[in-house]
Amino acid sequence: MSDTDKVFAGSIPKIYDEYLVPMIFSVYAEDIARRIAARSPSVLLEIAAGTGAVTRAVAAALPRGIRYVATDLNEPMLAVAAQRQADDDRISWRQADASALPFGDAEFDVVCCQFGAMFFPDRTKAYAEVKHVLKPDGTFVFNVWDRIEDNVLTHEATVALGKLFPDDPPRFMVRTPHGYHDKAIIRTDLERAGFRDISIETRSETSRAPSPEYVALALCQGTPLRSEIEARDASKLQAATDIVAETIRARHGAGPVEGKIQAVVIEARP
Repeated sequence: MSDTDKVFAGSIPKIYDEYLVPMIFSVYAEDIARRIAARSPSVLLEIAAGTGAVTRAVAAALPRGIRYVATDLNEPMLAVAAQRQADDDRISWRQADASALPFGDAEFDVVCCQFGAMFFPDRTKAYAEVKHVLKPDGTFVFNVWDRIEDNVLTHEATVALGKLFPDDPPRFMVRTPHGYHDKAIIRTDLERAGFRDISIETRSETSRAPSPEYVALALCQGTPLRSEIEARDASKLQAATDIVAETIRARHGAGPVEGKIQAVVIEARP
């Protein structure tokens, strides 16, 4: 993982929330929220909460009287999440590293995480942290992106950027968001952390955007892919965004865009 892969700062959090969340994250946030609500937790923890897509969905699905702690490594992302969330005394926001959770043993009924595990430098360690803050009958609910070839718009954008930078193509999307999808590896990492009851499923959905330009801006400027592009040539950020838009337009037309997205969803219990 590159040093910039985990950096969500500058203008990235705002673009991420305004463009990327509705395009690819919201539909999976609703899925996570349904799974959590079915377990009727009273105390829950979210790690790698980002700009709060899951937080908003889960908060809307749960009754009064619960306690919800939402954390992220990147304070700029949490600032957007807190700003976007309606006043809700059930929710507290806290900067925290998933590999060193600042909570007590057996404190939470549910721990959830949406598209964050791919960024953990030591996943087994992070999962062990989750296990120690979970109650013995608690559940860890999380998801990760499936391979990039099953996520059409992101794959097309990555191929397009390879043509702009043929000698050193940006590989952030392949390397990190779509780099941790092998179910056997995920299961082994969880088992090493002490989880025993593990269910893993593939879930396909449809990504929607109003235009090719929207897709290009979301991917090229609302993720750490931006840092990778700028590291190659800071003057080419707009050119990179334009070539992705042109590629999406050529494949999907100039109007609203749809593309397959696919994730792996995991529920694990100690």
